[in-house]
Amino acid sequence: MTLVLGLDVGGTSSRALITTLDGARVGSGRAGAGNPVSVPLADAVTSVADAVRAALSGLDPRDVRAAVMGIAGTGRFTDPVVAAAFGQAFAGLGLTVPVEPVGDVLVAYAAGTAEPCGSVLISGTGAIAARIDDGEMVGTADGIGWLLGDLGSGFWLGREAAALTARELYTRVPEGHLARSVATTVLGTVPDAASRQAADDLIGALHDQPPRHLSRLAPLVSEAAEHGDPQALAIVDRAAAHLADCLDEVHIDGPVVLAGSVLTTSAPVRTAVTRLLDHRFPGTPITVAGPGEAGAARLAARAMA
Repeated sequence: MTLVLGLDVGGTSSRALITTLDGARVGSGRAGAGNPVSVPLADAVTSVADAVRAALSGLDPRDVRAAVMGIAGTGRFTDPVVAAAFGQAFAGLGLTVPVEPVGDVLVAYAAGTAEPCGSVLISGTGAIAARIDDGEMVGTADGIGWLLGDLGSGFWLGREAAALTARELYTRVPEGHLARSVATTVLGTVPDAASRQAADDLIGALHDQPPRHLSRLAPLVSEAAEHGDPQALAIVDRAAAHLADCLDEVHIDGPVVLAGSVLTTSAPVRTAVTRLLDHRFPGTPITVAGPGEAGAARLAARAMA
């Protein structure tokens, strides 16, 4: 039996999937954070190895003929120490083929379509659009980080929600679903009266956390939008416009894959983006990416074609 291995390795979890060449699932595993950018190298290697070991349960690792690991920061694997640590772990599991590190953008695209050429629009904590041509990333837009860009991302949504709530607290007790949710999440309660102190308390609590933590407020925007909150709906519309503009910079033809935690889990943002893309690129197939490990396995199978 000829099998392939796909890995989706991130800063919070590592997931492994083993499939046949035609995509039939035969094994899977999950473990902790596996990106050496986010966690110590030894911990990263252990997590990834644990995920692969679970996926190989009951299988002969020699049947795995190609393997791809989707991971942000593939440049780390040019470090011989990092490459050797992962290589030794994979060999220790009985794998006889190299595991190729591939950027998470390519994996996200492959997780949404088998077409070799098209575009992917990703909105998670950050945001980026990329043009894919025969398995290669040939152009990108945004993806320049929360300080300078990532417009329409989870960070951007959270920052907009926090700024809205801070402004309201200066002048009135928040009445909208979104502002009240943000105040409760950050302060534990909605202040009884408007005051500069209430706003400063919110601002101070947010500044006590790393900036990227603002992305944890993004789901509150989606939830409030689903309840019809006008302020949340306005933020969703602005996010969708930013993301559509981002894709506009790179898309030429072929399908568009929507990926990232915001676009895969937030129905309001996804619906607003899809509506704009349908208008700008009529007739273009738009799909939502599946699990990253499935995209990695698809790339591994393609490498054997």
